[in-house]
Amino acid sequence: MKLKSVALLLLSALSTSLSAAPINKQDIQFIGPLGQASTIKPYNTAHQQTIIANLVPSLSGSEKAVSMLGVDAKWQPLSQLNALTMGGLQAMKMEFSVNRFVQGELVLDGIEKAHIFVNGERHSDKMSSTLNLPTGDHQVIIIAEQVADWKKVSVAFNGKTDHDRLLFTDKTTKALSAKQLFDAPVVSAVSVSPDAEHYVTTQKHYQANRGNQALTQTTVFNDDDKVIFTLEGVNAGSLAWRQDGEQLVFSQHGQLKTLDLATLTSRVIAEDLKGASEFAYFNDTSLIFSWSKSPAKDTSLVKHYQGLEDRWSYARTNTQIYLLDIKSGMIQALTEGKQSHTLEDHDAKSNRILTSRAVQDYAAPPHMLTELVEFNLTQGTETVLGQYRTFNEAKYGAKGIYAVAGPDFKNGLGRAVEKDQLTNNYDGQLYWLDQQGAQAKALSKAFNPAIGSINVLSNGDVIAKVTDEDRQQLYLYDVSKDRYTRLKTGLDVVERFSIADNRKPALLVTGTQASAPQQLKQVNIYKNRARTLWDSAPLAYRNSEIAKLEEFNFTNSQGTEIKGRVYLPHNLDKSKQYPALIYYYGGTSPVSRAFTGRYPFNLWAANGYVVYVLQPTGATGFGQRFSAQHVNAWGEQTADDIIKGTKAFLTEYSYVDKNRLGNLGASYGGFMTMLLTTKTDMFSASISHAGISNITSYWGQGWWGYLYSGEASKHSFPWNNAKLYSQHSPVFNADKVTTPLLLLHGDADVNVPVGESHTMYTALKLLGQDVELIEIKGADHQIFARDRRFQWWDTMLAYFDKHLKDQPQWWQHLYGK
Repeated sequence: MKLKSVALLLLSALSTSLSAAPINKQDIQFIGPLGQASTIKPYNTAHQQTIIANLVPSLSGSEKAVSMLGVDAKWQPLSQLNALTMGGLQAMKMEFSVNRFVQGELVLDGIEKAHIFVNGERHSDKMSSTLNLPTGDHQVIIIAEQVADWKKVSVAFNGKTDHDRLLFTDKTTKALSAKQLFDAPVVSAVSVSPDAEHYVTTQKHYQANRGNQALTQTTVFNDDDKVIFTLEGVNAGSLAWRQDGEQLVFSQHGQLKTLDLATLTSRVIAEDLKGASEFAYFNDTSLIFSWSKSPAKDTSLVKHYQGLEDRWSYARTNTQIYLLDIKSGMIQALTEGKQSHTLEDHDAKSNRILTSRAVQDYAAPPHMLTELVEFNLTQGTETVLGQYRTFNEAKYGAKGIYAVAGPDFKNGLGRAVEKDQLTNNYDGQLYWLDQQGAQAKALSKAFNPAIGSINVLSNGDVIAKVTDEDRQQLYLYDVSKDRYTRLKTGLDVVERFSIADNRKPALLVTGTQASAPQQLKQVNIYKNRARTLWDSAPLAYRNSEIAKLEEFNFTNSQGTEIKGRVYLPHNLDKSKQYPALIYYYGGTSPVSRAFTGRYPFNLWAANGYVVYVLQPTGATGFGQRFSAQHVNAWGEQTADDIIKGTKAFLTEYSYVDKNRLGNLGASYGGFMTMLLTTKTDMFSASISHAGISNITSYWGQGWWGYLYSGEASKHSFPWNNAKLYSQHSPVFNADKVTTPLLLLHGDADVNVPVGESHTMYTALKLLGQDVELIEIKGADHQIFARDRRFQWWDTMLAYFDKHLKDQPQWWQHLYGK
């Protein structure tokens, strides 16, 4: 990277209060006039702010020239500007890097009316602006309304300390940013017609002036990828197609409508269907759907619990299945009762529907019971096909029913582990049942990926979405050959998909790779090839610096290979020493290879960290023997894997500083972080998000704590295995903690209640340890809202910068100490 100039901020090496250092005019780009010359400036109007703000997107890009109101203007260095004055508006742009958190004051001189934008967002309408800049590349745009003499215009930066510097370079690439990862356009829902002649996508993105509100657009395309219709306020994932592909139904503004694809005309078929969802064509003339009714608001002074499920806010909502006649609007109930029914599948030819319903039964792990029920609509009868402790979903298939459930389904039919080993029923398996539910066959015992969901093709074959090690993939199960074939989507993580199955089966798929952002693809199922329809990379990540990815595996103490991957900072210099972050799974699912997400590994690498992600024992997707080690372990083998894996990582990556290691995880991974602080001092700083500190209180108070513990602590309870519940709980070993620990938690978390972090915080405070507790207000178990997500991401990086880079300024800026 060629260095052109550096904005040095020191007047004296000993100075602690620094004067503003002028920025070289060669490093400031100028453009103007913008549009036609006019004596009426934005400040003379009632719409000044909007007029100015609307210019920023056009000025933020990499284009060398812009055209506004028929006037062409080119960017040029401010140092080359000869004009003293000119009409219209003018703008300046500065692009620079900072290699650490930088603070200071941007000061303008010679401009009478200016507007300062930093990274596309309005910062100030005055002659100065306070900058607080995290590591990375930044852009400042200054729009000037009135300048008497451009020769007298200058821009200076007053750094707070001697390390607060702006580095101006001529590099053509940009460091990946948090704003890119969250705001970039993505396809959030897809749907393809049964004949594959049309498809619908919902695309969303965020922008600063809309806050937490996503901007969405749902579009109907033909098979030539041409836009033929837009559906305002509709999600592509919730619409339904008629079997011939010539009509679809959708809900819009409280009305249920049909859209005729030949004429592009729509009509209202029903209204006032509050609580209705999951519409599907039962046949060409009617729709089947779920309809929920919530109880009236409880105004009593007490709540009488009728079971463990009553802790769930939706527990007393009743959901039943209905049929709607499209022509007349007539609605007919198909199920009834106090138990809610979930529609699993329907078969119009035989006039049957398949539903499931929960039975309150805590007798055995995971302390729930599901009934699979078939309703014969012609005869008006219902038949319970089976009762199961483990059950995910069921679909009609050729001469029977496919079911997805854990290995213990039908008395352990799917078990592939030793008789004395408990299984992990989060490791989904595929089964076939006869039409009466009596006879069953396991179809995936020798198939290591964990099956999450299925779709059945018209020929009886199955498309399964699976966890395949650290990838989310689609597999075709060929019934006649009893064989699984991975579909070649070209994606590491399949996010959403929709199937066309009228003629030649095809898929519409969205997803990412570990080092590539989202794409939309069409996949020919039996030819097993894909073509790209849409790619977010050129839209939002052009010239972005993406971390280099390397695979890194090691063998644990049991002789099992533990898979992992390492993200390397851009322009890595192996002669230097780098801090590193170690991340591991939460729950029992492996850490996927998604390009971004709640834990943005590519962003951490962009901030100068080597990132090691490993998949310790207990995760699904690696085979039943591997996942079974999660049961009744609560971190025992997992902790050993993380410690040994980190040591192997340090040996392999000699440029990682062993004295600057951070580790973090969420949920069960947050529990693992707390547990590791009681077992090792090899980490210099640790972060636990929504972690469990006391297995007993989580089991008893988390909304789903008893269900999860029914697998993770199968057959173990505080009264028969007190050692597991106490000695594996981090808080019972808090006196062994010496590592600085940050506890992060949403204050509205119902999965892992915030008290879990409070318990550990209390213990460590009383023990005089270095511990911080940050609650994200209004957040549940996951952090979704844009403003909270950025605060959360900043908090994690600022904490590690403080402890692993000896740079506390960002943390101090956020939290004052």
